[in-house]
Amino acid sequence: MYNNRARFPDHAQHFARWAAESAAVRAAGNADLDIAYGAGARETLDVFAPHQRNAPVLVFIHGGYWRALDKSDHSFVAQAFTRAGACVVIPNYGLCPAVSVAQIGVQLVRALAWTWRHIARYGGDPRRIVVAGHSAGGHLASLLLACDWPAFDAALPRRLVPRALSISGLYDLEPIMRTPHLQGTLGLTPDVVQRASPARLPAPRDTILYALVGGLESAEFLRQNALIRQAWGRRTVAVCEVLPEQDHFTVVGALTEPAHRLHRLARGLLLA
Repeated sequence: MYNNRARFPDHAQHFARWAAESAAVRAAGNADLDIAYGAGARETLDVFAPHQRNAPVLVFIHGGYWRALDKSDHSFVAQAFTRAGACVVIPNYGLCPAVSVAQIGVQLVRALAWTWRHIARYGGDPRRIVVAGHSAGGHLASLLLACDWPAFDAALPRRLVPRALSISGLYDLEPIMRTPHLQGTLGLTPDVVQRASPARLPAPRDTILYALVGGLESAEFLRQNALIRQAWGRRTVAVCEVLPEQDHFTVVGALTEPAHRLHRLARGLLLA
């Protein structure tokens, strides 16, 4: 249920296409790459700037079960949104087992704090930040909605991230803790499961989450998607949908297709 590479044998083709398209986007030269947001070796991010000022900001967090992939594999996500006038930030983060899932969450807090402080110089509006993520990135995006930003830094606004889009996200980590092919690398414990599972946290106030999953994904990913609305309610999880004919990997491409509902929902959050 949680082994997507086994479930979808064509995953390598998707990874190869993402890498090729991402290399082309970076080669176009409209990006500032490998900007440090923290002191860690992988605490860097890429900024893809639009040709305008005061643009809404999309921060996209890649998946890979907190243990694989890289921001450079996902530069392709930026192009459709910069063309639409958004500023796009794609952060890296440490990978398990070098860091824990909880530590990755703190790294992303640092990345968003950097974005809020510095994105204006790239044309972005720090008051209009939307976080989107796929799979493990969807988990992290929803976790950021629940962050107590002033507790991290008193200078940060209470609602630094008011809106988020989670694609094929994971909201209760207990099944992941018990999944053999993941547990050896992730090292999850009951304490981390309790603190880092969005569905086990109180619904964040005055925020909006859109939760979507591919219709061809496993029963567990479909259950996880429904779970976050059950936990946080319709007021917070304003959209909770299954996207027909999409699997765990094709759904990322759907995010970049202007005619697809997933892309339109992301654009709607940016313009809200």
